[in-house]
Amino acid sequence: METAAESAGSAAAGATRQAGRPMRQVRRLRLVGASGAVPRARDFTRQALQDWGWLPAATADQRAAAEDVLLVVSELVTNACLHASGPEELRVGATAKVLRLEIVDLGSGSPSPRTPHRAGRPGGHGMFIVQRLCLDWGVVRNAEGPGKTVWAELAAPS
Repeated sequence: METAAESAGSAAAGATRQAGRPMRQVRRLRLVGASGAVPRARDFTRQALQDWGWLPAATADQRAAAEDVLLVVSELVTNACLHASGPEELRVGATAKVLRLEIVDLGSGSPSPRTPHRAGRPGGHGMFIVQRLCLDWGVVRNAEGPGKTVWAELAAPS
């Protein structure tokens, strides 16, 4: 699995694309100044998964795929809350094979898994979890000003 790559360019450029192809469906949730950003993001994503047929899950594998998506949303939004003055927007996009999550924030830092990862140590597990559950993830800097988009892609359930 590749580590996160940081690329220059507009954060919006990757917003509705996956591997050079447009996302079939994209939903956006503004989170600027929202209280309870993590549960709101999870509820929003859960509704998208229901609308797109991921939920209710017919099999244990499908249920696990949906739970992984919700966990990754929680971790990315939490990171934006803790390290980037809060998330600006959540974008959830889907193709037949991939679900892409994007969290836009105004932070200047770059998330990365804590290395070495120590399972027994409290905190610092979020990006390790994202790295383990996702096909790929990365950061796109906003070329027009401050901020970035942290994105993650997960496989659609089979």
